[in-house]
Amino acid sequence: MPTWLGIDIGSAHVKAALVRSAYRKTALVRVASVDVAQAGSLVDATRAAVARVLEGEPGPDAVAAAIDGSRAAIHRLLLPGTAMKQITEVLPYELASQVPFDLDDSVFDWRILDQTRDDGQLPIVAAVARIEEVRGRIELVKEATGFEPERIAVGALSLGALVPAVPVLAETGTLAIVDLGARAIEVLVLERGETVFARTLSMGTEGLPASAPRLAREIRLSFASHRAQGGSLPERVVLCGGGAFVSGAEGFLSGELEMPVQLLPEPALDLSTLGDAARELPRYAKAVALALSFAGRATGMNLRRGPLAFERGFGWVRERLPVLAGLGAVVLVSFVFSGWSRIHEVHSERAALQGALAAVTKEVLGTEADTAQDAEDLLAKEASLTDQDPMPHADAFDVMVRLSEAVPQAVTHDVEELDVVNGRVTIRGIAGSIPEAQSIATALGENKCMSDVKIKSTTQAVGGDRQKYVMEFQLKCPEDAKPASKKKGDSSAAAAVPSESGGK
Repeated sequence: MPTWLGIDIGSAHVKAALVRSAYRKTALVRVASVDVAQAGSLVDATRAAVARVLEGEPGPDAVAAAIDGSRAAIHRLLLPGTAMKQITEVLPYELASQVPFDLDDSVFDWRILDQTRDDGQLPIVAAVARIEEVRGRIELVKEATGFEPERIAVGALSLGALVPAVPVLAETGTLAIVDLGARAIEVLVLERGETVFARTLSMGTEGLPASAPRLAREIRLSFASHRAQGGSLPERVVLCGGGAFVSGAEGFLSGELEMPVQLLPEPALDLSTLGDAARELPRYAKAVALALSFAGRATGMNLRRGPLAFERGFGWVRERLPVLAGLGAVVLVSFVFSGWSRIHEVHSERAALQGALAAVTKEVLGTEADTAQDAEDLLAKEASLTDQDPMPHADAFDVMVRLSEAVPQAVTHDVEELDVVNGRVTIRGIAGSIPEAQSIATALGENKCMSDVKIKSTTQAVGGDRQKYVMEFQLKCPEDAKPASKKKGDSSAAAAVPSESGGK
């Protein structure tokens, strides 16, 4: 069961959340928050927060953190649909003209928005940050915890990972998530559950209540900026972060923004181990979102790219060697069982086929045969015992054709009966005279398949001068004759007998 650690490093507080993934269930194990001023530094606060959430745990399988949204440039671009296959080559040129720093010293990530446009253009959200900013956040987490973060997200965009866990965020329409921090506010706009706009405000809840009107005005300006990029006004706002628990925050913002405002709903996670901390879960929304970014297909940005790409070392492999060995054993056992099952299936099928072959050969040939070779031998033996060709070269139809050809056109001839039994043909016919009947017999005798053609009897037809006759002959073509089998020694004996002409 993998465990994921999300670390939300703010200027005033560091929050951490530990998530454990199991079969068909994801559990939020523990959350913690540490005040930076009390801890002394960001490194100490991060170390303390992580130590609290990992209490009694062996260590996370993956760690995610984020850089401040003010340290990155977030842009929404429109590219031609034809650039889809070359987006990795085209996008750097588009970003170079919009970011205020050299792109060669930066890293960036992007997401293609799943939106259908009539003009065929490709909407993209991209985030760019300096390499030194991202590397600094990596080194901070590594120094404080000893774990190297696998993902470095960007400001409010990291909150997009909450969408699969909070069904309300995935509803149709436009919705805004506002993370109220002590010294910074992050605004994320979702359209149909997809992150389309993000902005970081350099003010927080520390100046409340005096700064409340300015805070509301900055949020309205953020929504106006989104609308200027072709987006729609959010239908409602969801609050999270420490400032969400300020008394009257929901009512005040609802009146100022003129739209419904609510606290972030409880996520669809197993919260049984949190206890009382579950009531303040919106305070840890960003840390939870960072941990959930490892679940399924990540929707946020990850700036660990190019020279900062994450690589697992040998130590990680060594730590998980027992698990890998167990998985290898499971795969091996599965392979062996699968092979044995297949062999057993083949043997069973072979036994069934042999039984069917034995039954058929017993019924047809009178002797059981278990193999194809035995069946072929039985068929050959059966064929050698019979002289009758099941498909002769001449049959009763051929006799009728030859008989019609043998009767001259000037002769009136009738056939009363034609019978063919075991190659013996009997014809009962009526001809004008006995010589005419004899001429027909002579013509039939010239056919190579008709031998021993004879007129057996003749009688005068009643009431006339025509002659009835009975003709018999043998019907067998030379091709149907089976060659006589030679016995052993026949060839040598024949060679020893002298011929009548040349022997001495």
